[in-house]
Amino acid sequence: MTRHFWRQDLHPEPPRGWLNDPNGLAWFGGSYHVFFQYCPGAADGSGPKCWGHWESPDLVHWTFTGAPLQPGGPHDKGDAYSGSAIEEKGLLWLYYTGNYKAPGPYDYIHAGREHNTLRVAFDGRACVGEKQLLLSNADYPADCTLHVRDPKVWRGADGVWRMVLGARSLRDTGRVLLYHSPDGARWTLNRVLEKPGFGYMWECPDCFELDGRWYLSASPQGLPHGETRFQNVYQSGYFALDGAPETGELQDFFEWDMGFDFYAPQTFLAPDGRRLLLAWMAMPDAEYQNPTAALGWQHCLTLPREVWADGAGRLCQRPARELDALCGDFGALPAALNGPARLQGRAGQDGELCVGGLRLRFAPDAGMFVMDFTDGSGAGRGVRRAPVDKGPLDFDLWVDRSGAEIYLNGGRTVLSTRFYPPEGPLPLTARGLRAQYAPLRPMEVTERAPLF
Repeated sequence: MTRHFWRQDLHPEPPRGWLNDPNGLAWFGGSYHVFFQYCPGAADGSGPKCWGHWESPDLVHWTFTGAPLQPGGPHDKGDAYSGSAIEEKGLLWLYYTGNYKAPGPYDYIHAGREHNTLRVAFDGRACVGEKQLLLSNADYPADCTLHVRDPKVWRGADGVWRMVLGARSLRDTGRVLLYHSPDGARWTLNRVLEKPGFGYMWECPDCFELDGRWYLSASPQGLPHGETRFQNVYQSGYFALDGAPETGELQDFFEWDMGFDFYAPQTFLAPDGRRLLLAWMAMPDAEYQNPTAALGWQHCLTLPREVWADGAGRLCQRPARELDALCGDFGALPAALNGPARLQGRAGQDGELCVGGLRLRFAPDAGMFVMDFTDGSGAGRGVRRAPVDKGPLDFDLWVDRSGAEIYLNGGRTVLSTRFYPPEGPLPLTARGLRAQYAPLRPMEVTERAPLF
């Protein structure tokens, strides 16, 4: 069957069905393992959620191996929701939320729902052994609703296992629960991190150290929207901590990505110590559309990104350096793009770059960058504005078949979006800026299941 022209070459997509949160990200057994929440039977995500799985030796060559983590036990009767992975004694332990909604007239916030924290071992090919129940709703703080999910687990240099869970309090305040364990199986609550009035639910938490400083990442729901801040229906960002997770207080919140399509990010370590990030390149409950659902699949992950600190508490991002191998030689801008491409340049004054109907506007003197669409290829996406430092504005734009990511000023500000242009070359126009172009070779993907 002919490959559809919206099928991406650089962003991992499911062979069929629905994809959302990245899960269980790890280097294990000589390969990267990227799990994701997956509904193979329904492109609208309406069926039971399991974990799909990709494996890669280098972030460029990928193999889709199926869905090794399936729900259906006594504590995950409905879905296998999001979580993380950690290696221990030759196995990769998958920590996740078992979700179940009881039939009946429930609100599923205060009644009628189970969110159980479980783990199961993965040997690199399949889940082995029994699923272990670690915590249930009865074990979480009494002032939490039934919404407690998405465990992120790591082990510190002190040998202590730590886990953060996203939660919603009875006061409708988002929060993160920090747990300790001596062995990864028995868990004790250490503290609750929250910022009163800052959303009603914090999903998909992550906690990590960079250059001696700790950061807490989360995806808050319920933040008030502004013209240049919190523009999406839900947000994803991070707080710097002024100390260790056990004692530090949350500092200012910064959004990871200012574009239309970015949610539920998770980080993990490459074997050389770099911190890498992947996110769901979509937005739940958004008012705009994703037309590939009618074709049998929906959503993708972002490019794998490297994350580092700028020395002032801000985090920067760039596509993982392994992806540079996909980049051809740079040259002058063509009149149209005939495939995935990378465009780099600088705007020293007001300028504009249009890739098909995707329009990127640079206003360095005003300290503003604007992403919008001049035609229907945005499928309902409107405008996103990102404040940037005043002065010349450097950019690195990666354009795929139906998605784009732009990194501004060395990755200090990032915007991601899906778009759905008509088949054929994408007209390219630029004014008021200097730029160069390079073609991008597709990632190599092997599917054990049919792609279409």
